[in-house]
Amino acid sequence: MTLGMGPASADVSGVTTAGEKLVSNAVVWFDAPAAPRRVEKSEVVLDQRNLNFLPHVLVVQVGTVVKFPNNDRVFHNAFSFHDGKKFDLGLYPVGTVRHVPFDREGLSRVFCNIHPQMAAYVMVVNTPYYAVSDRTGQFTIRDVPYGTYRYHAWRPGAAILNDTIVVAAGVSARVEWP
Repeated sequence: MTLGMGPASADVSGVTTAGEKLVSNAVVWFDAPAAPRRVEKSEVVLDQRNLNFLPHVLVVQVGTVVKFPNNDRVFHNAFSFHDGKKFDLGLYPVGTVRHVPFDREGLSRVFCNIHPQMAAYVMVVNTPYYAVSDRTGQFTIRDVPYGTYRYHAWRPGAAILNDTIVVAAGVSARVEWP
């Protein structure tokens, strides 16, 4: 190791599956509560557009403030009353933005009380090492220091999976729901 350099790290790429099917919108995260907080490069947004929340699944680190802009052509009222962060943004029109600080770990199921088909999930984790799988089930968690981690994976409608992974050069992960 060269003086002044931190520990080696790797990008951990992988795939999420259920049986033989690739799973999109799965959240994968590694326990690392003592790790330094990730600095977001841009604002974190859960948009309301075309009577949908975009993205459908969002993962953020504890302490992140999420913007809820109404970029639709109708009023919305985003809320979460069940688990995780409880909030009710009230009725608000096109062009308006509300902000919600997600200050504790857990899953928030987000709905609109005017449009019952609208639903999204915000998973709040206490680690900077997380990702959401894309439409092909692929994910990448960036700059994870080498070591052994407990990992967790969640997807809508399924139980959380827990296991361990050893992060080193060239490591990949396969997350499989039965």
